[in-house]
Amino acid sequence: MKRLFINGRIYTFDPTRPVAEAVLIENGCFMDIGNTVELQQRWGDELDIVDLKGKTVTPGLIDSHLHLSLIANSFLELDLTGVRSKFDMLEKIKHKANSLQQGEWLLGSGWDENLFEDGSFPTIQELDVVAPQNPIFLSRVCLHAALVNSRALEISQYHQGIQVPEGGEIVLDPVSHEPTGLLLETASELIKKYIPEKSYAQLKYAMKKAMQYAISLGITSVHTNDPFYLGGLEQTYQIYDELLNIDNIGLRCNLLINHEFIDDIRKMGMYAGYGNETLKIGAIKIFADGAFGRRTALLSEAYTDAPNEFGNAIFEQATLYEIVRKARELSMPIAVHVIGDQALENVLDVLDQFPTAAYRDRLIHVQVVREELVGRLAVPTRIADIQPRFLVGDFPWVEERLGEKRMKLAYAWKTLLESGVICAGGSDSPVEPLNPLLGIHAAVTRRAPGETHNGWYEQEKMTMIEAFRLFTEMGAYPTNEETIKGTIARGKLADMVVFSKDPFEMENPDELLDTEVEMTIIGGEVKYKKED
Repeated sequence: MKRLFINGRIYTFDPTRPVAEAVLIENGCFMDIGNTVELQQRWGDELDIVDLKGKTVTPGLIDSHLHLSLIANSFLELDLTGVRSKFDMLEKIKHKANSLQQGEWLLGSGWDENLFEDGSFPTIQELDVVAPQNPIFLSRVCLHAALVNSRALEISQYHQGIQVPEGGEIVLDPVSHEPTGLLLETASELIKKYIPEKSYAQLKYAMKKAMQYAISLGITSVHTNDPFYLGGLEQTYQIYDELLNIDNIGLRCNLLINHEFIDDIRKMGMYAGYGNETLKIGAIKIFADGAFGRRTALLSEAYTDAPNEFGNAIFEQATLYEIVRKARELSMPIAVHVIGDQALENVLDVLDQFPTAAYRDRLIHVQVVREELVGRLAVPTRIADIQPRFLVGDFPWVEERLGEKRMKLAYAWKTLLESGVICAGGSDSPVEPLNPLLGIHAAVTRRAPGETHNGWYEQEKMTMIEAFRLFTEMGAYPTNEETIKGTIARGKLADMVVFSKDPFEMENPDELLDTEVEMTIIGGEVKYKKED
């Protein structure tokens, strides 16, 4: 059965026909595009007709980088996102601990001390008081730090001479030299290996909820990084395969595979592009540095507010080279977390030593650059995978970290675009909210919701069209799928979103904040419809 959507304000992002009223869909793809009357006359009456009633339609939204499994965790674990004080955080932990059995792990994520009234986070002693019978592991919102209590350290057999994984740190009290409860970067692995794995049924249930949540926000495709949180590559793929290809949830998923699973990729006969239009293997995921919040992002010059600190390289150059070499042996592209300019330079120096893969390499975050690095990014085989919403979480405190000089090329997405860098837009959720309209709002306004200033470094503001392109057309580029999705054009996958307002006619971009998704269509099927 052919399905005809009529009477819409359809922004196609296809320059050959930028705006249309109606689209005809057959076999999951756009078959015809035009105005309502001409399509009804051309295709007759035996159609399944959906009246859009004048609503605004865009291509389906694509999130180029997130962690769907960690979003799923919010349906199973303690969610500390948005907590505004240490006291409130401790109260939530105490309440959760009271619901658990003695000895059961108390797991959670999302805390951010930058939101706290006093800027401090719980000490290990305070964690011990509110959960004396339960080991605690709480990931920071950036996923580059975690808090644990004494029970967790005991279970991990912590001692002062314990070997910390490369790139990690167990933060010690400067006086007592005892752990503060804060773990940075890979030090968390010392604890994680003792945390019991969730059951397959729990993981699948939570992942289904996360996928449905994403679809309700107008997201039709994601690039997601999950094997560490879903029990390894084989189980990760199995969960996705069952939910997407058997249960037909609808969300299109490209899987980023952590470099630690390269051997598993080889054994399972996988490669970049393995799968189908619903589920595909993407790139090899690597971390090159940390984040600005804990000053672990790697800079070429010291932090302005900490003159002896430059951040952390997760790997030495020789190790990074070896990881990329193994990826290229499988003809795989890489997707590298790079926040600081030195981390970016280190990765580019390694990439320049290898032939390109068939799929584009992506540099994820790219939050501060130098002029000489921009040209090295502006090549067709590389993607800057950016997260505009980071601006909301990081300003104004990041200015103290980087200083005025560096800020000119920090969060400088407009400059990257105008320099010819291919940019795709993501959320890094749950680090930032999953809702793409919040990322688009940040790209357009350069400020947080509720703020009234002209925007941080307003010369870097994007137009509404540019911001939407990040989350539609350009989201297809990292996986070479620009010929099959990202715009509304004949032959492409029929993925669309229907909005309650027209973003491109808004006098004030703050109207995005109360714009709702009315309908999400994936492959021509209505996968979400707002209740009346």
